[in-house]
Amino acid sequence: MKNKITDEVIDYVGILAKLELSPAEKEAAKSDMEKMLDYIDTLNELDTEGITPMSHVFPVNNVFREDIVTNGNNREAILSNAPLRKDDSFEVPKTIG
Repeated sequence: MKNKITDEVIDYVGILAKLELSPAEKEAAKSDMEKMLDYIDTLNELDTEGITPMSHVFPVNNVFREDIVTNGNNREAILSNAPLRKDDSFEVPKTIG
């Protein structure tokens, strides 16, 4: 492994993540972090010249459509199902005192 993670770094990461790690967990975390950093170094060796950066694997495009009302204004039909009604609205019991 090229990258070495110190105990101080693991302790600091533990504080930031609010984790209480046992000594065995700290050693496992150090090993995992070193492997991740080594892998990132490997990826950094790749030639990406001329490659367009992307944020998604698939192309993402906004789809715009007209905002057309399709269900019409059926206020009376909708309110006919209301157990309680006040003017042109549903009336509901008070929930906050």
